[in-house]
Amino acid sequence: MPRRVFSQVLLMQVAIAAGVAVLATGLFLAPLSEQLDDQAMRRALAIAQTTAAQPQIAEDLVSSRPSVNGPVQIEAERIRKASGAEYVVVMDRVGVRWSHPDPAEIGGLVSTDPRRALAGNEVMEIDSGTLGRSARGKVPLRDTDGRIVGAVSVGIEYDSVRARLIHAIPGLLAYAGGAMAVGALAAYLISRRVHRQTRDLAFSDIAGLLAEREAMLHGIREGVVALDRAGRVRLLNDEARRLLGIGDEAVGRSLDDALGPGRTTDVLAGRVTGTDLLTVRGQRVLVANRMPTDDGGAVATLRDRTELEQLGRELDSTRGLTDALRAQDHEHANRMHTLLGLLELEMYDEAVEFVGEVVGDHRATAEQVTEKIHDPLLAAVLVGKATVAAERGVALSVADTTMLPDRLIDPRGLVTVVGNLVDNALDAVAGTPHARVEVDLRAEGRTAILRVRDTGPGVPPDRRELIFADGWSTKTRPAHRERGIGLSLVRRLAERQGGSARVAEAEGGGAEFTVVLPDALAEPDPTTRPSAPALVPTAPDTSTAPDDGPARQDEPTAGHDGRPGPEREPGAAITAADKESR
Repeated sequence: MPRRVFSQVLLMQVAIAAGVAVLATGLFLAPLSEQLDDQAMRRALAIAQTTAAQPQIAEDLVSSRPSVNGPVQIEAERIRKASGAEYVVVMDRVGVRWSHPDPAEIGGLVSTDPRRALAGNEVMEIDSGTLGRSARGKVPLRDTDGRIVGAVSVGIEYDSVRARLIHAIPGLLAYAGGAMAVGALAAYLISRRVHRQTRDLAFSDIAGLLAEREAMLHGIREGVVALDRAGRVRLLNDEARRLLGIGDEAVGRSLDDALGPGRTTDVLAGRVTGTDLLTVRGQRVLVANRMPTDDGGAVATLRDRTELEQLGRELDSTRGLTDALRAQDHEHANRMHTLLGLLELEMYDEAVEFVGEVVGDHRATAEQVTEKIHDPLLAAVLVGKATVAAERGVALSVADTTMLPDRLIDPRGLVTVVGNLVDNALDAVAGTPHARVEVDLRAEGRTAILRVRDTGPGVPPDRRELIFADGWSTKTRPAHRERGIGLSLVRRLAERQGGSARVAEAEGGGAEFTVVLPDALAEPDPTTRPSAPALVPTAPDTSTAPDDGPARQDEPTAGHDGRPGPEREPGAAITAADKESR
């Protein structure tokens, strides 16, 4: 089992403290030895200078002979004993001793070279002589006229210097031990703090957690932005870089510098509070949540609401298809009951006529859409919306000016726009008398223009921009997704293609939404003839049926190019419609 951080940090810091104490002691002792040597030599020199400064010694040296009881020996011994020096030697110009602690050495030559002192120089050195190794000071001895008549050499026993050094070592070690104890205590306290912060994990565990965190942060599909207490970015995962459109250069900078002013910056910085806050960054609609951390910073998560809204729209489409199938099933049951009654009453001609009218209604509403809108996705969504509108008592029609070729670059995006606007219009006119919604979709060059008009209450002028804001809605929230995204998404999709989305008052009352999508259509291919999508059936809607009545079953059905199509029996048309609607 690996050692925990607490024990590892404690051992490392105690070892460091001990090493520092030993190193400091050694660094202190090295100059101390040199300092004690220097002090000893200077002391010896000072004693020699003091001795040579007495004129009586120079006079006695000149006027007497070297002897054990001579005046020079007596004075030199007095000075030696008073100063604690090892020896005080007075010599003449040829190096003959006139004083020495050992009387037997008096009258003999000195053991070390006296020429530098006799030449007038002061000398400090550590050398060996008859009394062993000593720290020495030598000065010239002058008479009253300043002439050099000899020299004075004073020695301090070197072992006494070493003894002083050795005597100082225990004190130094005591100080070093105290410093080491303080260091060990500090190491213990620091280790306890690290223990609490790391929860007694081993370094290998921490490294593993860091690797797992990096893999998790960069692998999840949500953007993650970590901030420090000063509001600077300290971490970005890959998804956050993609959603915010920034890179590693933002790390270490404040949000205002990295993102610039705006709602996204305010939300991430915590200046706007709440959960699931909607914001727009570039062409993306984002949902942000911010959570403070214990160190005063924060972690913000980002989700791409555009992708979530696409999933919600697909769910809405599925629900709309279910509603359309349910409506067709209900209408089909009523028609079958009517047909059964006519047959039981033996009203065969009326039964044939009724079947023809039913097939004609099916064909009329679908053909109105497919003859004007050649993209199969758009045609299918409008036919499905017409079925739902008929069940809700709303007349959904396609304007006479509608004409859209099958050259859309992004049909799914336009399906989302049309679906959102039609759904909003159906909600707006629900429950109103003579409810009506009209869709006008046409191409001008490569630009697609969509207008959706309704006969609802309209949008007040002061709310015509507000309704496109993120999260704004007057409707209650459904179970499967947020409200207030549809119109915002419509504007985002339009602006993403360089277009626009706006609302105004419709002629005769109600609201008119206009979406302009530049470069939404590809250039036409002159070698290909436009073709209409297959007929998509729907429930009957008498408000959009032609004025000249339904087509009879014995009449040929015209194709989208105006040429007669193959004859079709009523029963076959219903069967095909049922299969295609499913």
